[in-house]
Amino acid sequence: MRILFVAADKMEYAGVLASASGVRSRRLKVNWAREAGLGGHVVLLAANGAGATRAAAAVDAACGYFQPEAVVSTGFCGALDPALTVAAVVVATRVFGEDGDYPSLPVSSASPFCAGPVRSIGHVAIAAEEKRRLRATGACAVEMEAAGVAARAEERGLPFYCIRGVTDLAEETLQNDFNKALRTDGHFATISILSSALRYPAARLPELVRLRRRCVSAAHALGSFLANCRF
Repeated sequence: MRILFVAADKMEYAGVLASASGVRSRRLKVNWAREAGLGGHVVLLAANGAGATRAAAAVDAACGYFQPEAVVSTGFCGALDPALTVAAVVVATRVFGEDGDYPSLPVSSASPFCAGPVRSIGHVAIAAEEKRRLRATGACAVEMEAAGVAARAEERGLPFYCIRGVTDLAEETLQNDFNKALRTDGHFATISILSSALRYPAARLPELVRLRRRCVSAAHALGSFLANCRF
């Protein structure tokens, strides 16, 4: 099967690339794209920045070249279910967006995962209080791109999946305000984040180091899962 994967940042594909074969760079109107073999499928990996609009644009750009048979929204997510741990894999059953909700197809795997609704919002859910409100809607995780990908897949009549790896926990509040550092190109301004962290180094710098480690763990767990699950 030909599968299009859409994420926000190329670092979310670190584990996928470790499991992929024949990786080739592709020049598309997205920030980053690679074509490869993965788990017996031909895949196109696209990353185009955070948010639904940029994710939808990635689907449009990729479909003009790749002609996928299925589309997967992937990358990192925040836990809403307190039972979810760092690097846990979440497979959405539905994606609840700000402008509608979309069904998401199941996968099968010998590896453990959480199946449940995912909330797709237009900003990073930083505060534990907000996560509790989102959890009250029935969602188990929150992220920023899946609704944009799902909408485009629905328009094109393509099967849609949402598979994510957890990087922050339901009951923790992030000390760094990543929303203030989110640029219009969908990337987070590293200098802005570091400058802000240096004003409160005792709390914010350790969090950045911890989050980086978590992202590495989540990316590798996600890559292993995607290479071995059955669509």
